Amino acid sequence: MNLFQQDRCLYCHKVITPLVSWDTLLSPEKESLLCPTCEGRLENIAGETCRICSRPFHHLNEQFRDGDLCHDCTRWEEDPDWQGFLEKNHALYLYNDFLKDLIAVYKFRGDYVLAKIFAELFKKEITKITPDLLVPIPLSEERLYERGFNQATVVLTFAGFQSDDILSRVHSEKQSKKSREERIHIPQVFKVEPDSEIQGKRILLVDDIYTTGSTLRHAAKLLKGAGAASVQSFTIAR
Repeated sequence: MNLFQQDRCLYCHKVITPLVSWDTLLSPEKESLLCPTCEGRLENIAGETCRICSRPFHHLNEQFRDGDLCHDCTRWEEDPDWQGFLEKNHALYLYNDFLKDLIAVYKFRGDYVLAKIFAELFKKEITKITPDLLVPIPLSEERLYERGFNQATVVLTFAGFQSDDILSRVHSEKQSKKSREERIHIPQVFKVEPDSEIQGKRILLVDDIYTTGSTLRHAAKLLKGAGAASVQSFTIAR
């Protein structure tokens, strides 16, 4: 262990003072990515959650809960056009103001290295799910050119996984600019790449944020129609 290492927080860039103990002296050195203050601003998802989207019920008024589903997922599942396509969304953190800014810095200001913050948890949780294919939600060519990288693919790479790029996307207006109704009724924006082996596969879609679930359900619907046995999703934020 290098006792004189001066790690800096990847978000606020303050020097992280290492905690020295017998455990740290005897254990393999682990890179510090966030300072304790920034680390403490990440809110883990805990307690009772929606069976499908992982929305915490303690943040939800009882009138918007239907048994083990939130009202949004109930509406999706009651619609015969969308019922059953997305089995479950797994998420790491609540989308609070801190995480909103962190993801914005990562995605829109090109701070590529911030993906390391999520990589270890991604690896731990995805290993539990054991999918056959890890499919990042694709960007259009235009959006990829603007941004320089796909944020989902980068996190998977840092976590040590290989992406299965079986989906491509046509250019469209940013989903964040659309209302829930507009997101639900947009035409299919994804297509399956030729010669993709999907039949009978358990697929895990990967994206940065679950908002309404529209993007993930559009992808899941296409993949189930192409023969996937099941489709789940995994996001940084919910």
